[in-house]
Amino acid sequence: MTKISKKTRQRKRQYAYFRGRFAETVATLFLRLKGYHIVARGFRRPVGEIDIIARRGGVLIAIEVKQRQSLEKALQAIHAKQRRRVSRAMEAFIVSRPEFSHMDIRFDILLITSFFSKPVHLENAW
Repeated sequence: MTKISKKTRQRKRQYAYFRGRFAETVATLFLRLKGYHIVARGFRRPVGEIDIIARRGGVLIAIEVKQRQSLEKALQAIHAKQRRRVSRAMEAFIVSRPEFSHMDIRFDILLITSFFSKPVHLENAW
């Protein structure tokens, strides 16, 4: 078995991080074109993380962005534990920003398979 150097692992993590941030930027632009108002990006708390928080009308939406080679792989990357973490992070967001406490809440998934194809937006995913 070949041992991967620490530097190689670090580069792979950095590449994945920047690719993910770029996917979130593409998702943000796509959502704005659809009429969503972006409230926050990269909301992180110890209980969880939300890639994008947006609102549209009276609905506050937590959007999980996944960038993979295929739609199937992107969907498989969103498991129950991650959904719970996003839900808890949304609760923390509402506590920290009470002006949104009266709004309905929705959880969406935005899948990106290529930066040259249209993202797939699954509304009310859970």
